[in-house]
Amino acid sequence: MLQEFKDFIAKGNVMDMAVGIIIGAAFTAIVSSLVADLINPIIGLFMGGIDFTNMYGVLSGTVPEGASLEAARESGAAVFAYGSFIMAIINFLIIAFVVFMLVRFVNKAKDAAMKEEEAAAEEPAGPSEVDLLVEIRDALKK
Repeated sequence: MLQEFKDFIAKGNVMDMAVGIIIGAAFTAIVSSLVADLINPIIGLFMGGIDFTNMYGVLSGTVPEGASLEAARESGAAVFAYGSFIMAIINFLIIAFVVFMLVRFVNKAKDAAMKEEEAAAEEPAGPSEVDLLVEIRDALKK
């Protein structure tokens, strides 16, 4: 069983997947910061100072007026945090767009490589050694 596990881990696909997951986690942190620190303030500026991170509704319990989402959660109240959901949607859309662009780039690179292979395969091969030897023999016979 230990040898099977070593073989599984040593496969290229597993290592590629691990690298992808690590890079994806780091990329998600970057996008979360982008949304929270750059995009939300700009949206808030255009919407009159609205901060999505603290948009919520109290379902049950008591929360002081104007308390942050974190304070509302700490008070034990059940909150409907629709602002956090909006931020998650923005994060998802940005990540999905970047992944789409990466896949698009990889597909274009693959298509270009395939076209080069097809062009190389379509070139005439020229005469083989046997054909050349036959021509030389025929020329010598004359």
